[in-house]
Amino acid sequence: MTNRERYDKIMRENLRVKQEELPGLKYRSIPSWDSIGHMDLMSALEEAFGISMDTADVLDFSTYEKGMEILAKYGVEL
Repeated sequence: MTNRERYDKIMRENLRVKQEELPGLKYRSIPSWDSIGHMDLMSALEEAFGISMDTADVLDFSTYEKGMEILAKYGVEL
């Protein structure tokens, strides 16, 4: 499984959305991506990729696309 596939899978499973819903997905645009869902998502991503995100990056992780940018800062190539 590639990192991109792993990222998409984590997003889909944690937010309970379909693959085609990922592009353009935004924080608080769906009920499952609330503050609790956000922290669960961050934890799952950190565990899967062996990273620890700074608080600023956790707060800035506001869209599916922005998440890819932030993970790249930690050396996760998607």
